[in-house]
Amino acid sequence: MTTQQLSQVADPSTSSIVGGMPPFRPHLVSVEISGEVAEVSRTSVRAWSLHDTVKRCVDVLGAIVLGLVFLPLMLGIVLLLRYEGGPVIYRHRRVGRDGRTFECFKFRTMVRDADRKLRELLEQCPELRAEWLRDHKLRNDPRITALGRFLRRTSLDELPQLWNVIRGEMSLVGPRPVVREELLRYGRCCWVYLSARPGITGLWQVTGRNDTDYRRRVVLDVYYVRKQNLLLDFYILLKTTRVVLGGGGAY
Repeated sequence: MTTQQLSQVADPSTSSIVGGMPPFRPHLVSVEISGEVAEVSRTSVRAWSLHDTVKRCVDVLGAIVLGLVFLPLMLGIVLLLRYEGGPVIYRHRRVGRDGRTFECFKFRTMVRDADRKLRELLEQCPELRAEWLRDHKLRNDPRITALGRFLRRTSLDELPQLWNVIRGEMSLVGPRPVVREELLRYGRCCWVYLSARPGITGLWQVTGRNDTDYRRRVVLDVYYVRKQNLLLDFYILLKTTRVVLGGGGAY
């Protein structure tokens, strides 16, 4: 599907997507963004559906099976991170369904005190600051360790999020998890993002990953929420394997 076709499905600058959404029970949810509290309208609670129930069962069962399969690998990563020094798990506050925040788990891929180092980098280098404001990422981030670069390229750093799935904070497939400030990028489509659980993988991850500009990421997330079904989830999971093995777009 082309960018033009996707843009016709979901344009973050308009509210035309509302008509194609499944039924929601309208209400207001207070979401704090950049220190200000905003009322976001038409954020779910989604009406009960068989799809929600089946998807949740698949998530839990899939997370348990994948956790057991990757358990030896995860133990090996834990030992390597322990040897390297510093914490093993990185916890970061992300926004989930209905605007609820949760701690998103990852294997640590950066040096200690990475947040302070980021502030220093952005203050010292206008080019990096512009890249961060545009993409909320740095392509050549000097804070990432050698082991962390390998974990990111292979997406192994995200394996601890299987626990987020079991806890009900995330899904195996869904929109990319974001921080509160990134909700501003979704514009009037913010309520669409907030109606679904964030996913370990999703449509944007198998359509370019970090090589995808932010506007297209938003369009892909909104498209997924509108069209989500178990067959699409299965397709994304299969394609995720191929993308991860190829290592493209990961940094």
